Amino acid sequence: MTVTRLSADRDALIGAASRRLLTATACALALLAGPFAMPVVAQTAPVSAATRAYDIPAQPLANALRAFGRQSGLQVSLPAEAARGANSAAVSGTLSTEAALSQLLSGTGLSYRISNGTVVVGDQSSAVTGGAPSADGSTVIGEINVTGQRAETSVSSVNIGAEELAARNPTSVADVFRDEAGVSVGSSIPTSQKVYVNGLEETTLAVSIDGSRQNNRVFHHNATNLIDPSLLKAVDVDAGIAPADTGPGALAGSIAYETKDVKDILTADGFGGMVSETYNSNSNTFTTGLGGWAMQDGFEFLGFLNYGKGGNFEAGNGEEVVGTETNLLSGLGKFAYEAESGDRFEFSHERVRDDAERPFRANGIFVGRPWQPTTRNYLLERQNTVFTYSDTTPEGWWDPTVRLAYSTSSVDTTAYPRPTAGWPTSYPTIGESQSLNGKFENKFALDNGNIVAGVDFYRDQIELDSVTDVPALMDDGTEKATNIGIYTQARLEPLDNTRVSFGGRVDKQWFEGVNGEEWDHAGVSGNASVEYDLTSFLTAKAGASHVWAGIPLAESFIMDPNWDYRAHGPEVTTANNVTAGLELHHNGYTAEATVFRSSIQDARVAKYTASPPVASVEYANLNYDVVSEGYELGIGYDWVDGFVKVKYAHITGEVDGKPVNSDTGNYLATPVGDIITVSAAHTFNEWGLTVGGDMEFAPTYESGGTTYESYNVVNIYTEWKPEQLSHMTFRAEVQNLFNETYASRATYGQEFEADVTPLYEQGRTFLLSVKATF
Repeated sequence: MTVTRLSADRDALIGAASRRLLTATACALALLAGPFAMPVVAQTAPVSAATRAYDIPAQPLANALRAFGRQSGLQVSLPAEAARGANSAAVSGTLSTEAALSQLLSGTGLSYRISNGTVVVGDQSSAVTGGAPSADGSTVIGEINVTGQRAETSVSSVNIGAEELAARNPTSVADVFRDEAGVSVGSSIPTSQKVYVNGLEETTLAVSIDGSRQNNRVFHHNATNLIDPSLLKAVDVDAGIAPADTGPGALAGSIAYETKDVKDILTADGFGGMVSETYNSNSNTFTTGLGGWAMQDGFEFLGFLNYGKGGNFEAGNGEEVVGTETNLLSGLGKFAYEAESGDRFEFSHERVRDDAERPFRANGIFVGRPWQPTTRNYLLERQNTVFTYSDTTPEGWWDPTVRLAYSTSSVDTTAYPRPTAGWPTSYPTIGESQSLNGKFENKFALDNGNIVAGVDFYRDQIELDSVTDVPALMDDGTEKATNIGIYTQARLEPLDNTRVSFGGRVDKQWFEGVNGEEWDHAGVSGNASVEYDLTSFLTAKAGASHVWAGIPLAESFIMDPNWDYRAHGPEVTTANNVTAGLELHHNGYTAEATVFRSSIQDARVAKYTASPPVASVEYANLNYDVVSEGYELGIGYDWVDGFVKVKYAHITGEVDGKPVNSDTGNYLATPVGDIITVSAAHTFNEWGLTVGGDMEFAPTYESGGTTYESYNVVNIYTEWKPEQLSHMTFRAEVQNLFNETYASRATYGQEFEADVTPLYEQGRTFLLSVKATF
C-alpha cells in the first residue's frame, strides 16, 4: 500500500503555492526582525555578545548550574559523577555567558562546551576548562564552540531528558510519564496504551518521532504510537500551546520523541557497545537488549535491538489478565556524516513490532457477543524513517534544517462477523496509516534570540483492507489529506527579565473521501507566550493560541465505503488554548502553579454506518466540541545527590457539554479528575548506589453520575554502579509494592461494569536488570 500520487495539475498548484509561500516567508521575516535586533555576524555572537545580571551564591555545583541555566536562558547538562562533592564559586554582576560560567566553575577543574543552546559540563570533547583567573585577576576564557542560543519560553511544558529516563528505566510509555501528574497513560499493555496531556488524547496533538509526523489513527482499541522507550533519549511535551514550528495539527499541544544519537554516547572518535537483560517476575518475561555504535572521521553509526518475550501477568487480586503476554521486537539504526564544514547528513530508521494474543478489543475485556472469542492475534507494526540535513556550525542568518520522513503504522488482525448464512466465520483485516512529510526551515540568529521560518508538508493516508470475497463484508476504504504550511516563530528576550515567543502558520489542505470526492480548505494559526521574572527567583508566565487543523482523517477500522459526505464535506477542526502560571526557583527549592483551558471545535470522530444511506451522511461527518480545563501544582527540592518532587493535577473534561467518559472520549479525551505524584531519589556516591521511588495517588472522582474508584500505587528501586566494575549497572525494582488491584485513570472501560472489564495493571512485580557497556 502506497500513498497515491497527486495529479499533475495539483502538483503544479502545490508548486506555485510553495513559491508564493516562500516569498511570503521572506517578507514576514523582514517585518519581524526589524523591530527587535540586528543579525548576528559570527557564530559566537548569540552568547558572547550578550550580557546578563547574575546572582548565584556559592553552593553545591548541581544547584548552582540549575540557577545558571535559569538566569542565562541556556539548558545545562551535568553528568552525575561530575557533580559529586563539587561546589561552585559565587557569581555576581552583569557578565557575559562565558565569564559567568567560568566564574561559577572556577576551582572545580571541570571543562565545558556550549552547543545548540546547551551547556555541557564535564565533557572533554571540544571543551574548555572553566575559569582560571589570570595573574591580573581577570578571567581567561578559552575557545568555545557555540552553535546557537534559544530565548524560549516554557509556559506549560514537560521535558524529560536522558537523566530522567535513566532513573525511570521505562519498559513502556506509561513508565516514561509516571512522574507527571498532568500526563496520563491508559491501558496496562504497550499495544493499547494511549497518552493524554491535560486529559486530551495524543491524536489531538502534533506527535513526532525524530521530527517525523505520526499519523496514527488505525484502531481506537489500539495504541496510536507504540514506542520502545529504551530507544529514547528525550521527550518534550508542549501542553496546550505549541509553537508554529512544531508542525500542523497541534490542536492541544505537541509531543516530540527523540531517539538516541551516537554523540549522546561518544564524545570523540571510537566505538562501543552494550548488552542488557531484564527479568519481570510477574509475567516471567525476559527482555534482551543489544547495541553498538562507532564514530570515525565524521562518520557515525548506531544500532539498537530489543526483544521481549513472556506470558500474561497477574493483577493485584491474583487473577491472570488475559491478552497481556509480551512478544515485542524493536530496533533503531542511524547513520550520519558530518563534514568539517559543519554540514551534517543523518539517516535513521526505527521500527517496533508487537505480535501476540490480545483481548478481542485490545484495550479491555468485553462481553456480550458470544460469537467473538475472548482473545485474537494482533500484529501491530510501526516504522519511522527520517533523513535530516543540518548545519552544526551556523553563522549569522544561515542555520538551515531540511527533513524528509516517512512513517507508517498498521494493525493486522482477524474479524469475526455475526453468524450469517453464506458468510465466513472469520477473515483477515489490515488497517494502515501512512505519512510522507518534510520541511525546510532556517533559524535566523539575533543578538536577543532567534526567528525560525520555514515551509512544511504532509501527505497522509488511512486505509482498510478486508481480505474476503463476500461483498457485504468488504468495507475497504481510503481517506487522504495533503497539507502545505508556511510558518514563522520568534523566540526573543527583549529585556533582561522578559522572554517572549510568538508565531503563526498558514496551512492549505486538500482532503479526499472514501468516495473520491475532494475538498480544499485553508486556515491560520497563531500563538504567543511570555515569561517575566518578577524577582531573581519568581517568574510569571502566560500564553494563548488558536490552531487551525484542517479535516482529521477517520480511523481505518471504521472505514466505510458507504459514507456520503454530501456537498460540504466534514467540518474543519480548530482549537483555542490559554494558560497562565507562576514558577519559583530558589536555592534548590522549586514551586509552580499553572491554570489552563483548551477547547476544540468540531473535532471529527467518524463512525461506521449503521443504516445506509441516510446515516452515512451523519456518520461520516460526526463532529464534537471538546473542553479540558484545570490546574497543576508542584513543589520540589534538589540537592547535589538527589531530589524530591510532588505534583498535583486537577483536570475535568467535557464532550458536547457532557462530562467525558472513556467511550465518548475515543480520539478525544479521558476522565482524569485528581492525580498526585511523588518521586524521590538519592545517590550514595561512596558506594555508587542510588535508591529511589515514585508514588501515584488517584482519589475517588465523581463525574456525570459516574464514580471512578481511587487507587494508590508505589514503586521503589535501587541501582548499583560499582566502582570496580564501572562498565556494569545492576538494578532491582519493585513495581506496585503494595499489590494494588487497579486500572490507571485513563484506561478504557472503567465506567462500563456491565460489559467491560478494564485491563488492570500488573500486581506486585520484581524487575531485575543488568547492563554492560564497553
